[in-house]
Amino acid sequence: MSRLEAKKPPLFISYPLTKDMFSRSLSLLSRLLKSCYGPAGRLKQLHNGVGGYVCTTSQSSAILSRLSVSDPVLSVLTASVQNHISRFSDCGLFTAILCCSLVENFKSLNVASHTIIKISQHLLSLCMDYLKSEACGCRVSVDFSNAETLFCLVRSVLTSKPACMLNRTEVDHLTMLVVRAFIFTVPCHVETSAVLGKCVVVPVKGRRVLDSTVLPGLLIEAPEIQMAKPLTVKRACSNMIKIALFCVSMSGDCFSTEEGTVTVHHGISLETSELNQLLAVARQLVKDEVGLVVCQKVIHPSLKQYLKESHVIVVDRAGLSLMEPLSRMTGSKPIASIHLLSSSCYGSLKDVCIESFASKHFVHLIPKDTVVCSLILCNRNETAWEELKHACETAEHVLQLTVKEPLALLGGGCTETHLASYIRHTSCSLSTGTFKDIDCSRTQYQLVADVFCRSLESVACSLNHDDGEILTDMVYGHCWFVPSGFPSVSNWSDLVSKCSCGINGNTENLSWRLLPCQSGSPMIQDCPKESSVKIADFLTLDCFAAKCSGLQVALETANLILDLSYVIEDQN
Repeated sequence: MSRLEAKKPPLFISYPLTKDMFSRSLSLLSRLLKSCYGPAGRLKQLHNGVGGYVCTTSQSSAILSRLSVSDPVLSVLTASVQNHISRFSDCGLFTAILCCSLVENFKSLNVASHTIIKISQHLLSLCMDYLKSEACGCRVSVDFSNAETLFCLVRSVLTSKPACMLNRTEVDHLTMLVVRAFIFTVPCHVETSAVLGKCVVVPVKGRRVLDSTVLPGLLIEAPEIQMAKPLTVKRACSNMIKIALFCVSMSGDCFSTEEGTVTVHHGISLETSELNQLLAVARQLVKDEVGLVVCQKVIHPSLKQYLKESHVIVVDRAGLSLMEPLSRMTGSKPIASIHLLSSSCYGSLKDVCIESFASKHFVHLIPKDTVVCSLILCNRNETAWEELKHACETAEHVLQLTVKEPLALLGGGCTETHLASYIRHTSCSLSTGTFKDIDCSRTQYQLVADVFCRSLESVACSLNHDDGEILTDMVYGHCWFVPSGFPSVSNWSDLVSKCSCGINGNTENLSWRLLPCQSGSPMIQDCPKESSVKIADFLTLDCFAAKCSGLQVALETANLILDLSYVIEDQN
């Protein structure tokens, strides 16, 4: 009999935020995430300590999914940020850094946690109301008739991922490709509700980034295709190519014995019976003038040979991931049984041709109306390619979110400093009735508002990794970076030319304030003005929906953590 151990009682940890271990872990996580932030962020290498795959990245999704977090409170924080990333793809580091900063600063206040929570919720509502108002000075409208704003959004995503190892020319090239791929996925004809198409990424590793391109339709890798031979394909009467899409194996394998009992009469061969059924399907396909057969799994060699002799193109091993875009692009319904074949399941294509990239051969399926496209994505090595793939998918998702809400926020830390300036101004002009509704004093409100503003500004400061000074102007509330090597007594106007987002130039007699500001220092802040310029070349922009969500998630998660009184941990 094995030895039995007595069950251990659960471990009760009271007021976990007061423990030194939590403070150290939170500070370490905050420093780690801040060091990754922005175009100049430092890369991290992550592995499991016993060998295996090593991930080189600065992206929050890759870091948080591979980071082992043992503290239960920090697990709440990381899980909350990961949930945000799964929904919006962008602004993960912004959300995580802001949440860490809010928790660190809130717990240092000598104010009751329930009071902090109520005040911070009011501050959040002020921010959201401002961001969604026409008077907001840190957002721009996105005009889809002018591609320049779309280029700015995509370029901002690509340049924020240093592990992609892209130069300026490569960023511009990929920006054009991502926007073009996105436009391909927008349907030309909309009746009731528009549904965006899909961009399928085709990997080509070990080639130049500038070799990347985008094609309408789908590319399916087909090593058996011979480039030298001319491609002959059967067409229907309408000059379109009929396509049959199979999601069932056509290899002629016998039934698995795990699926039940099969009774076979004497002299009957299951293999022969199955092959005869497949050939009957092939004859029906030829009779129905099908010109292309695509199978998710394997097709029997005899079946392939018969179809090829009948001028039908055959592609097998297409894989599960291509089934949905194939079905959508061609209008075909995936056929799940070789015993039930209906002509209503067929789809159609405009053309089929052969494409070659590097040493790979592809069948290129060209639809009549393009809602699916293929992005042939190249990069020098596997690590850089994986980062680039994720960055391009994030950029595509940002454009999709922008279609729903055609707005963007100024990037480069300018939205954070502008919001902080707005909150400082607004919090000083609140009526006494507001404090009564919140059930707090004016002093308590100002303390929490100051912490909230300093937390926003700390996110902007995290973009600077080179020890230079960080400024905010007192007119627009934007963020300005001073190159390192200049003393703090310098005339700042001589050292800066453009704000971090690129929308404001140093053409006025601006007054400056150093960041980060000291806690509790008196601050008189006018309401920040809206910039007169609406759009400029190479403007740094952030996704409106993703950043608004990140702001909400960061503050609500910080409030949840602040409200924790006990952690009950099972020790068994």
